[in-house]
Amino acid sequence: MTMLKLTKNELRTQQMRLNQFQRYLPTLQLKKAMLQFEVNNAQMEIVILHEEFAESRIRVEEFSALVLEKSACDVLHYAEVLHVKKRYENIAGVEIPIFDKVVFKDLEYFLFDTPVWTDRATELLREFVSIREKIAIAEEKRRALEKELREVSIRVNLFEKVLIPRSIGNIKKIKIFLGDQQLASVAQAKVAKQKISRRRAAV
Repeated sequence: MTMLKLTKNELRTQQMRLNQFQRYLPTLQLKKAMLQFEVNNAQMEIVILHEEFAESRIRVEEFSALVLEKSACDVLHYAEVLHVKKRYENIAGVEIPIFDKVVFKDLEYFLFDTPVWTDRATELLREFVSIREKIAIAEEKRRALEKELREVSIRVNLFEKVLIPRSIGNIKKIKIFLGDQQLASVAQAKVAKQKISRRRAAV
């Protein structure tokens, strides 16, 4: 840590630094509030998706007995994922993933060679898998926002609890020192004046 210079130049430097910190802090605080809002939204989104996932699971389980029958076709193949499409958006300075869609393996089957419930079971399974992938991306989104929120919170705390108080303290120290120097100079000037006066009187 560099030693504080008790000079007028240093006083100006510290005052400029304090002004910069005080101007920048509200921007950081606003960003922190925005990120907290987005984190809360992401958490709520995940809760809602988990509820949808539970409901979807119940609907899928209605077909579980039929799916497990040896005579039945394997509808699980119709819900095989090729890849998950997602895009990225900038929210409060963070690139976050947004779910687009799940691309499933395109399997063809003959209508008369499969049970009548195949279409409905395939639809429900794909819905189930899609919600699962939405949850995964929503979790990724929340993690990205929480990471940025932690970093911004650290910077806000640094400004509020370290940099600004330190600058204020430094300014106070320099002002006290310069004030003391000025008083000492005035006192020295008075003493010198008195000595000159006494010499003149003696002459």
